Amino acid sequence: MALQQPAPSGLLPRRTEQCREVPAPPHRMETLQTAHLHAVAAAAGCTLSRPYSATGTDWYLSRDSLGPAVEDEVTIRVRLTHAHQFPLPPRGPSFTLTLDNDELAALARTPVSVPRILVVMIAPLSRGRWLRAGRDRLELRHCCYWVNLAGHAVTGRLRTQVRISTARIFDDRALAEIMARVGAGGRP
Repeated sequence: MALQQPAPSGLLPRRTEQCREVPAPPHRMETLQTAHLHAVAAAAGCTLSRPYSATGTDWYLSRDSLGPAVEDEVTIRVRLTHAHQFPLPPRGPSFTLTLDNDELAALARTPVSVPRILVVMIAPLSRGRWLRAGRDRLELRHCCYWVNLAGHAVTGRLRTQVRISTARIFDDRALAEIMARVGAGGRP
């Protein structure tokens, strides 16, 4: 029996491509977003931990304080969500995301001892468009944006629309800046 040889990209021909073109179920997008969060946290010098209870928080990110700080360690809470109905990248200075009122109320609560941010991943539905690999890189073909919703009003009956700025790309530099502001006693 002859085995199929992989293409130069390392992928098996045809069969693998058919599998990757199937729309991804939500839990696969969550896996991709968690991988993005791990990569950004590692590059920003942060550690991650999962909460023990269902508090509307997906991850805690912590890092030693750098420079003048209120505490010797900085921690923020991160809530992850994803969407695929937007073009990549979204057009214009912002896009609208609809949240359940309970989720928004948890993210908008003030004051809090540990600040919260929402990280929104925009990704194509097709898994085949998520990654592009080369000999010297692995590109994730999506983008994450972050927003601090502290104090945001709940305005809808069941769901509320919030604006997400396309200038707030969630990468290691943005996370390092968020941690520095929180470490100095400020808001994300």
